[in-house]
Amino acid sequence: MKKWEYIIIDSIDMQKKVSLRSPSREQLEEYLTVLGSRGWEIVNIDFREFDRRGSFAGVAKREVIEQV
Repeated sequence: MKKWEYIIIDSIDMQKKVSLRSPSREQLEEYLTVLGSRGWEIVNIDFREFDRRGSFAGVAKREVIEQV
């Protein structure tokens, strides 16, 4: 049976890294691409456009590989 680990992703975390109030579309794509390269798959994302442009929160998962 597969096992998964999960993380909560939030634009607040991204903003700390890029020192921006609202990330551009390109910066968001780059952030998600980095997560994907680390094995994370976005399973849910909620854009809070009514709150702030580029604001989001979501869940990502990746498979836990047990070493034998």
